[in-house]
Amino acid sequence: MNRIKRHWPRIAVTLIPLVFALLHAAGVLPLGVLQRFDDIIYDARLRATMPKSMDDRIVIVDIDEKSLASVGRWPWGRNKLADLVNKLFAEHKIAILGVDVVFAEPDESSGLQHLKELAKNELNDQPVFLAKLQELTPRLDYDGVFARTLESRPIVLGYFFTNDPQGRSSGVLPPPIFLEDALLGRTLDAPEWTAFGSNIAGLADAAPMAGHFNSFTDPDGVVRSVPLVAHYKDAYYESLSLAMFRAIVGMPKIAPSYSKETFLPKAFQGVDKLLLTQGDKTLGIPVDRRGGALIPFRGPGNAQGGSFQYVSAADVLENRVPVGKLKDKIVLLGTTALGLFDMRVTPVGEAYPGVETHANMLSALLDGHVLVKPDYAMGYELVVLVFSGLVLAIGLPLLSAMRAVVLSTSVLACLLVLNLWLYLGYGLVFPLAGALAMTATAFALNMSYGYFVESRSKRDLANLFGTYVPPELVDEMVQDPDSYNMKATSRHMTVMFCDMRGFTNMSEAMEPVQLQAMLTGVFSRLTSVIRAHRGTIDKYMGDCVMAFWGAPVESSEHAQLAIKASLEIVEVIGEINKEHQLAGLPQIGIGIGINTGLMCVGDMGSDIRRSYTVIGDAVNLASRLESLSKIYGVDIVASEGTRQATTDILWQELDKVRVKGKEQAVKIWNPLALNVRATSSLSDEVKLWSQFLKMYRSQQWDQADVALLNVSRMNPKKFLYSLYSQRVASMRHLPFDSEWDGATNFETK
Repeated sequence: MNRIKRHWPRIAVTLIPLVFALLHAAGVLPLGVLQRFDDIIYDARLRATMPKSMDDRIVIVDIDEKSLASVGRWPWGRNKLADLVNKLFAEHKIAILGVDVVFAEPDESSGLQHLKELAKNELNDQPVFLAKLQELTPRLDYDGVFARTLESRPIVLGYFFTNDPQGRSSGVLPPPIFLEDALLGRTLDAPEWTAFGSNIAGLADAAPMAGHFNSFTDPDGVVRSVPLVAHYKDAYYESLSLAMFRAIVGMPKIAPSYSKETFLPKAFQGVDKLLLTQGDKTLGIPVDRRGGALIPFRGPGNAQGGSFQYVSAADVLENRVPVGKLKDKIVLLGTTALGLFDMRVTPVGEAYPGVETHANMLSALLDGHVLVKPDYAMGYELVVLVFSGLVLAIGLPLLSAMRAVVLSTSVLACLLVLNLWLYLGYGLVFPLAGALAMTATAFALNMSYGYFVESRSKRDLANLFGTYVPPELVDEMVQDPDSYNMKATSRHMTVMFCDMRGFTNMSEAMEPVQLQAMLTGVFSRLTSVIRAHRGTIDKYMGDCVMAFWGAPVESSEHAQLAIKASLEIVEVIGEINKEHQLAGLPQIGIGIGINTGLMCVGDMGSDIRRSYTVIGDAVNLASRLESLSKIYGVDIVASEGTRQATTDILWQELDKVRVKGKEQAVKIWNPLALNVRATSSLSDEVKLWSQFLKMYRSQQWDQADVALLNVSRMNPKKFLYSLYSQRVASMRHLPFDSEWDGATNFETK
């Protein structure tokens, strides 16, 4: 611990990158360079771990350049698509078809609409024409032909959502998978859209199963994930891959699922999976806070990528695909033709077919291996950062350069192995860039600090400290000057405020010179007592002296020394008052507040004036306790922390108080005497007083009255007992309060 304290500045420097990494992870200070680094790490890890094997369950029927050259430019007539679908189901016996194309407008390529206009106008008196038109209508109604082909077949149509400024939509949406009410007050940050482009009514009625083919595009323009659910108005809709998966496994019901073990309110709980239920069987699909999942790409994409079998749509239409090749296959109809603009930038390719992203997602759903950045990713990153950052901050300053390299390398290796294990074993994607950058930067800063700062010659701190601390302590510091410096550090110490009572009245009644002489005499004697008990005088403030124990020379007995000094100060004040009485000078009172705790000690101030002092909440509490001494009618008030750090002292508990600026109530105590000097009657008085406090805090007012009466008889003049007598008298008229913790609140300083 001593070595850690000596290297505190170097530790603080090492913590700088940890602070920035934590701010980035918490979203307070997002650093674009770290986010980009995280994306690079994810992409590299994804490419390195791709199976690069073919999933022979899924086939992509591709509207490729060859198909456009053979059949004609897009869009094709729906009669051609009907022929394609018929061949896939009737001849090739496929299991299910997903369509990564939207049919948002009626097909008028047959000319049927124009013929109907002629029948209404110029040729409305030609019965032969009208009869022939009636005969041809079912064949020329390409939408109707296509719709009849879709009916009663396992087909999932595709559509898309958009954020159209005017909210213009087309087509018919499928039924939602669940409504907002299913969230039960919890949160699902699924992307919310204002419009959609879906299939025309006739086709939507014929094939009611449909899924959207939207994707997430990251700030760098790369598609890494897809939303399995999308939000439109008050409902949620499934993606194409999820809709096909549900159709394959028997159309289970779907609902959002949340972690049952959470301390957060419902409004802050995020979805962690989509729960598919069918009978007594359930299946959970993990999703991120947006209701999405990362695309687990199998390979580089396209027909040459080797992940999925590609079949040209033209080959199907022209019967060039061997019968049986597609039997029982899951088929996705999409396009790789560049002119149809369904190519995307992905981590595994800059011109990746959109239809293959859905094939990858469907493959992962079938395998039960969905990649997801969970809702608790931020918490994981913060824990990893804090743990690794503290290991580096504490370890690096204490090690040699070579061992520091070993430690930093070990931390990096642990971070990488843990991250990869969670990724490969559980499909969990956690941030890594912040931890890696923090580790590397912490190592660089630590080594730089050690080289440029700690390698310089040490100052003669003993001489400098002689300005602030007693000569007795300086003598000890000279023995090991490298162990001391003036820089601020946090230490467990004890601080004391000693205030003279009645100073204001004395200053009005005495001449300035006389008052000065009296104060000088009192402070000199108090200072001697403090120094005799190895205390450091912090400052004199009017009629108050402030001192502390535990710095610059550390001591495990700082609390014990402070209490002994305070008891002796009370005795010295008694001697001074006897002298004042003989000299005709006014009597003085004393109020002492003592607290033990963590506080900051060091050389502080301005460029003009500085002092070696202590600051912190523990110091403020000691000041508050000093002011309470007058309220409780005692000379010394100490905190619970001080009492616990001492031995061989007879203590009397005064109260449990909640002072201004502190929410936590603290017990306060009055040291009565050293145990060796305490009388048996005084010990009995303390025991009886402890029984009273127990009854007082349990609101047993009658029993408390009896106990207080008995203890008051032992010391009738003690103000503390009359104070509590008034409290009991007033509080016994109040109803029983189960929430009362027995503490007294003080709102003033």
